[in-house]
Amino acid sequence: MPNNQTKAMTQGAMMIALFLILLTLAFYVPVINLLAFVFAPLPLAWFSATYNRKLAIGISLLAVAASILIGNLLIVPLALILAIVGLVMGDCLREKKSKIYLLMATGTAVLLTFALQFILLVHFLNVNFIEKSMQLAQDTYSESLEYSAQITGGEAQMEEQLKQAFDMMEMALPATITISIFVLAFIWLLVLLPILKRLKVEVPKFPPFRDMRLPRAILWYYLIVLSINLFVQPEYGSAFYVVMLNLSIILWVLLTVQGISLIHFVIDAFHYPRFLKVLATIVAVPMYSFVVLVGIIDLGFNLREWIKAKSEK
Repeated sequence: MPNNQTKAMTQGAMMIALFLILLTLAFYVPVINLLAFVFAPLPLAWFSATYNRKLAIGISLLAVAASILIGNLLIVPLALILAIVGLVMGDCLREKKSKIYLLMATGTAVLLTFALQFILLVHFLNVNFIEKSMQLAQDTYSESLEYSAQITGGEAQMEEQLKQAFDMMEMALPATITISIFVLAFIWLLVLLPILKRLKVEVPKFPPFRDMRLPRAILWYYLIVLSINLFVQPEYGSAFYVVMLNLSIILWVLLTVQGISLIHFVIDAFHYPRFLKVLATIVAVPMYSFVVLVGIIDLGFNLREWIKAKSEK
């Protein structure tokens, strides 16, 4: 037992050192910072998947605390998010959870950590970096339009229209951040799981994308939100309007993904050329309204059995 404990602590110290090296690269080195950011959770993910939860939490906390040594307090929020990713990912792997569970757990953990950090910054340090970023973007865009108008002799975009566009972007930020975080969580899984597998950690597999089926409850949520938007018509800018707007965006994205999945299923069922999958996925972005409808039909009706039967004739 003492030998096992010593081995765990030795490997934990090594993982902390690797984590700090990757964190330093992610925070300070411009060119490779994105790669370092993606790979940074790997050491803690491996440790968390190999050893028990108590040890994994302790090593992760030490890694976050040690991050102050390589910078200042500004690096701690980044270190905390990356440590949470590694801890949650490794814990799910140790517990042999499914890949969908792994994706949801990782994304939710990052989202909650980000939200908590944002609340603390606003309430205790009075720093709202999202509001400042939006204001900077609006000022920059407004100045560029005025400069363009002076050169071309055209009229600059009306200030009120510009303000409405940025107001809409700001109100949609919760959905944008949520979707972005889950996409980032998917990238982490896509990159790190094959490496963890090579390190002899048992990892789950995603089912083929063509077989993806969202819970049918998503369809009911969409119909409820659509009905509210059509018949209740929340007042523009109100809290209720913001909630409905963000729910709509998230549901649109989910149903678009479901629609693309059905299109992939059809292509495979009829043995069409594989390049059509790439083409269909690209075309789905500008034609998202049609693809959302396809996703709704896929969830509402058992089309796949009918398509499969047709393809086998």
